[in-house]
Amino acid sequence: MVIGAGGQIGRPAVQALARDGWEVTAASRGGGRDGNWPGEVRTRRLDREDDAALGALIGDGCDLVVDMVAYGARHARQLTGLADRIGAAVVVSTVSVYEDGEGRGFDTMGEPDGLPRYPVPIAEDQVTVAPGDATYSTGKVALERELLSAADRLPTTVLRPGAIHGPYSPLPRELYFVKRNLDGRRRRVLAFRGESLFHTSAARNIAELIRLAAARPGSRVLNACDPRPSTVSEIGAAVDAVMGVETETVLLDGPARASVGSSPWSVELPVVCDMSAAERELDYRPVVTYPDSLPETVEWLTRRLSGQDWREAFPTLARVYPDLFDYAAEDAWFAGP
Repeated sequence: MVIGAGGQIGRPAVQALARDGWEVTAASRGGGRDGNWPGEVRTRRLDREDDAALGALIGDGCDLVVDMVAYGARHARQLTGLADRIGAAVVVSTVSVYEDGEGRGFDTMGEPDGLPRYPVPIAEDQVTVAPGDATYSTGKVALERELLSAADRLPTTVLRPGAIHGPYSPLPRELYFVKRNLDGRRRRVLAFRGESLFHTSAARNIAELIRLAAARPGSRVLNACDPRPSTVSEIGAAVDAVMGVETETVLLDGPARASVGSSPWSVELPVVCDMSAAERELDYRPVVTYPDSLPETVEWLTRRLSGQDWREAFPTLARVYPDLFDYAAEDAWFAGP
């Protein structure tokens, strides 16, 4: 059973498992409306917060539960409470759980001296933030800890992706470049000389890790990222190539000037994850590179954006990055004093 099957990772995961011979139940809020599934895939409507509905859906048992939307200790206890009816689990977490060893992490980036200084690359044994319910990161740690503490009853593979990309994303960072190109903005500004590295994770590569973990149940934590991270400049150039446009990029030596130069990948220090554990334990090989994955993402973004304001099309992105397209500020900056 795949919980959250209609989402960005759920769709390719269902397809990958079905191709591998699994009898898949795709569970989501929308049920059968949430995806164009292969004919052998069963679809079911599920409210993730409804304990009774989840138990009823699992019924007498299933060999594998893949959970895209689990968050916090309560969701972990939902699954461990059904451990006698579940063979194994694969659960999606996030790289934002990592701390640099000095109390700095994703949650402190906006604080004075709060910028995390991670090792390059980050291995899975890197210290994490404390579990809790205060932030997304602490909630994911609580989820992980609860599940791994029940390893003897429910073998669980925890996957930690980075900046997830692909169609059906509620937070499509690539829109930063796609919309500018669609709007005819042929000049852009990138902070930190466009060299920021925030490790990306293709939804299809995460699905491949899910497929591999399903075939080798066990309790483990694995990073779930692309073969190599692209810099922000490289991402912009790749989007331009897909859209067939030429742009001029102005590079800032330091941070953004308010909204000017800021992008969804703009980090001063690199966030790069070590993928050797996945390669070693699951024989993982990525099924797609970042540039190769872009055409379907660009096509989906262009279609979703057609005829509506970007904030309406992508409300989550607008909430996280409200000044993503502050063209007036950019024009004023280009004009100078």
